[in-house]
Amino acid sequence: MDDLSGQSQKKLTPRQAKDKAGVYCAYQERSQQEVRDKLYLWGLHRTDVEQIIAELIMDGFLNEERFAMAYASGKFRMNGWGKHKIKQGLKQKAVSAPLIRAALAGLDNQEYRDKLLGLLQAKARSEKEKHPNKRKSKLVRYALGKGYESELIFELLNDNDL
Repeated sequence: MDDLSGQSQKKLTPRQAKDKAGVYCAYQERSQQEVRDKLYLWGLHRTDVEQIIAELIMDGFLNEERFAMAYASGKFRMNGWGKHKIKQGLKQKAVSAPLIRAALAGLDNQEYRDKLLGLLQAKARSEKEKHPNKRKSKLVRYALGKGYESELIFELLNDNDL
């Protein structure tokens, strides 16, 4: 019988759970915490969960560094997120600080600046506010909300007529 979330109430054996987790990890990169949460949801106990996590790592299905790099790259390129927002997202996924730093360092600086400039230009085109200070303030708030650093935002706004 399915519950409201669509998840089966039936508990899986460790073998079934490992196979299902392998498919879950093969579909897209996952953090260890995401897989751990799924395994608990499937009714496994702590020792089984940690054993399966270890096996998935050894089998190459689970790699926290690969996940962090893919997450940072994807959120930046597809969602236009800045480093602050990406960092928070990785923290929520229980990724370690060194891996977060590595993932953020993996973003190309010029591409990062170009993406922010493009976002600011697009927002400026759609912004109806005419008063220069209020307009600039709205653009700053928008970029901060996307997770970009205030220094870079001000630099780009001051260097470009938006």
